[in-house]
Amino acid sequence: MFTMLKRVLIGQPLKSTELGEQRLSKTKALAILSSDALSSIAYGPEQILIVLMAIGAAAFWYSIPIAVGILVLLTALVLSYRQVIFAYPHGGGAYVVSKENLGVNAGLLAGGALLVDYILTVAVSISAGTDAITSAFPSLHPYNVLIACLLVVLITVLNLRGITESASILAYPVYLFVLIIFITIGAGLYRIMTGQVPSDLHAPIGTPVAGLTLFLLLKAFASGSSALTGVEAISNAIPNFKDPAPRNASKTLAAMGILLALLFTGIVWLAYYYGISPKGEETVVSQIASATFGRGGMYFAIQGITAMILVLAANTGYSAFPLLAVNLAKDKYIARMFTVRGDRLGYSNGIVFLAAASILLIIVFKGQTEHLIPLYAVGVFIPFTLAQAGMLVKWIREKPEGWRVKLTINAVGAVISFTVMMMFFITKFTQVWPALIFLPAIVMVFHKIHKHYEAVGDQLRITTCEPAARVNGNVFVIPVAGITHVVENTLNYAKSLKPDQIIAVYVAFDKEAEKQFEEKWKLWQPDIRLVTIYSQYRSIIQPLTKFIDTVEHKAKELNYGVTVLIPQFIPKKRWHNALHNQSSLLIRAFLLYRRDLIVATVPYHLKK
Repeated sequence: MFTMLKRVLIGQPLKSTELGEQRLSKTKALAILSSDALSSIAYGPEQILIVLMAIGAAAFWYSIPIAVGILVLLTALVLSYRQVIFAYPHGGGAYVVSKENLGVNAGLLAGGALLVDYILTVAVSISAGTDAITSAFPSLHPYNVLIACLLVVLITVLNLRGITESASILAYPVYLFVLIIFITIGAGLYRIMTGQVPSDLHAPIGTPVAGLTLFLLLKAFASGSSALTGVEAISNAIPNFKDPAPRNASKTLAAMGILLALLFTGIVWLAYYYGISPKGEETVVSQIASATFGRGGMYFAIQGITAMILVLAANTGYSAFPLLAVNLAKDKYIARMFTVRGDRLGYSNGIVFLAAASILLIIVFKGQTEHLIPLYAVGVFIPFTLAQAGMLVKWIREKPEGWRVKLTINAVGAVISFTVMMMFFITKFTQVWPALIFLPAIVMVFHKIHKHYEAVGDQLRITTCEPAARVNGNVFVIPVAGITHVVENTLNYAKSLKPDQIIAVYVAFDKEAEKQFEEKWKLWQPDIRLVTIYSQYRSIIQPLTKFIDTVEHKAKELNYGVTVLIPQFIPKKRWHNALHNQSSLLIRAFLLYRRDLIVATVPYHLKK
């Protein structure tokens, strides 16, 4: 049943030779890797106005120069990450750049920040999309968490089906969102140019504003910079592109930057000209759509598509997280399981882990993850800064042709990214301080994992580890629970290996039962030594391990090895396991971690 359900949801397995067919064209990659960045126009401009509102509506004209500053930052980031794509065509983005040029700890800090950020991307995007849905249907509000979790499961299943298939499905809503926002901006500008929008709705640019401070402007700039989250995703996902992958990735990055710049500028300008103020119960995009088209079909189409793109923004995380995890796993900083491709040639372990972590975050915060946006944004600007600084070191060290221009681009990107990062820490410290705790903790965990893998490799490597122990003989200990075909099967297997001695061990809870079993054994297997142990506290594990200790002690004197063969019957149907006490599994689990003891299970399959 599980296999059938898996095939229905995920599809038939793909051959390894079909990997090339699972790579993305530029149009599909733009949709699947830019959804996070493009969706940020639904909340980025609003974040600027929320900060400026503390002074008053007269300060809203400052959203224009702030937007210009954000566009400068966007340009610097796009140009910088374009250089990252060509310098590191195998992907990895900020993690690889930082590790190779600034050192391991800088790379792990960038990698850890991005891993956490992609989890936050899914949780925040899905929660925002759920809020949009429940705002339209208030009766669903009590089910916010359930709806968000179901949406995560839905997107997870789509991604498990393969990146090409998920891109084919998810590309339509993304391009529809871009189209409908362009139509909104175009219609709004037309209304402005034809004089349908009164000019007295907003304060003229340059109007003096009392009480405005540099600190407040920097805070507004930092808040608006949350619109740039997701810009780095393409540099992490270069291996997902069709060949030539770096060239296609750079063109996709440029297209994303242009679209984001146009949409962001248009929304900020319309919000300013319409004199729109942020409202708790209605988004800025909703107010613009309402003012432009009225509360008709077009308005509800814009709201519905915006809600859809906020949900689909999570897909950027699904595309970039597994590939970043692969790079970390190859370097032995996270579990090797993240390097394994699933049935549909995607890194399914990374996809499932991302989904589980996001669902946990949604449940813990009860679907109200909006206060995680600053933490989400600062988690991006740390890797931004490290990546640009790493590229600076690379150009200074290697000095390739035209390195001065490249150095200048990355220097501008590094300075602006660092400035924005510090703005977040200074202006939103109460919201982003957890990053100062969990990011060093993640780096420490990475080092612990790496140390473990190095220790395992050192012990397994034939050239470095101590030689395997040689023994003069073997003693088999077989725990028995009765005279059955299961025990007979195990005894026959043990005899076929011709050990020096076979000892059957029976743990009895009753003196009379112990005596009866000994008599039956002598008649059934007279050539196999039986040891019976009376357990007055009804424990099997404790008396068995004490006996094994005794056997091991004697065996060491003779340089003999000790093997415990555990008889186990396997029911015909898996659910039958719940009807049995699984003593063999308990014994195996307890003995498996003992040194110098071999533990093996001899299965006996039931036929009905």
